[in-house]
Amino acid sequence: MQTTAPGPDLTSPCAPAPYCTCHPGATVWLTGLPSSGKTTVARAAAAVLRRDGRRVEVLDGDELRRTLSGDLGYSREDRHRNVERIGRVAQVLARNGVLTLVPVIAPYADSRALVHDLHRESRTAFLEIHVAAPVEVCSVRDVKGLYARRAAGEISGLTGVDDPYEEPQAPDLRIDSHTESVDRSVAALLALLTERGLA
Repeated sequence: MQTTAPGPDLTSPCAPAPYCTCHPGATVWLTGLPSSGKTTVARAAAAVLRRDGRRVEVLDGDELRRTLSGDLGYSREDRHRNVERIGRVAQVLARNGVLTLVPVIAPYADSRALVHDLHRESRTAFLEIHVAAPVEVCSVRDVKGLYARRAAGEISGLTGVDDPYEEPQAPDLRIDSHTESVDRSVAALLALLTERGLA
């Protein structure tokens, strides 16, 4: 006699989620100059949060520039459009319970305000973190070689050098990455999340 495998038992409770779903999602936007340490802090914080069972996603600005916004250049309009696209992705993730860390320069205040408004409209938490370091420090770090290429005349429009960076006037947290260790920076970020009921 031929038998078939039993179907799912719809009367039994669902298996527990592999990640903690007891906290709301949120977008944590880390803005700052190139090589200020945004991605380093975001990835280190994500590792701690995942270890604690949180649902976390890191939306890396450089990766999304190559994929989601590969059609855009570096004019003010294109930079604004890039930030809006990333902000909309972050907002969808966050409103569905994912803690979304976004290390993206977002040099213009109006672009960041637009993303904040998108989150406010959907009643989704949004935190703005300023990862601050002087351009002189960032140019020495020069993680991606951008400052060296700018000095050699290979590129122009580098944020903080020959293109503006509008610092947040009232960020939820300022991290002075040139004087604070990564561990201390992550601890400050996690403390803020805890204070806001997001960790």
